[in-house]
Amino acid sequence: MLELTEAARTTAGAVALTVVAIESGGWFLTRVVTGRVPATDFQRAFYRAGHAHAGVLVTLGLVCLLLGEATTLTGAWRWLAQTGVLVAAVLLPAGFFLSALGEGRTRPNRLVVLLPLGAVALAAGVVTLGVGLLRG
Repeated sequence: MLELTEAARTTAGAVALTVVAIESGGWFLTRVVTGRVPATDFQRAFYRAGHAHAGVLVTLGLVCLLLGEATTLTGAWRWLAQTGVLVAAVLLPAGFFLSALGEGRTRPNRLVVLLPLGAVALAAGVVTLGVGLLRG
């Protein structure tokens, strides 16, 4: 049986609850796609990308949280291995959604800066976890 630290258990519980927010994002996206919420082609594309990244990264983040328990990493390295993907699960969808907000928008606003920040968090998390798992 897998034993989770209290921190991992608390984080996993909180992250599991975010699925409701992702679900509501899907409801919003359905309204956009069916024309009930007006959106440009750019906005539709960014909203879809934001929703997809949220779902995939929350799932991957929970896996990384669990796998991080199997490493000997400590301190900041362990935190990065276990939560880097979860940070990306916030930054990337936020970057897609927030940079597309605004009536008639056809290009991203300044919040598009969240996308490369999320990409760095994602890469740092999975690389740290991968090295930690290979080290044993």
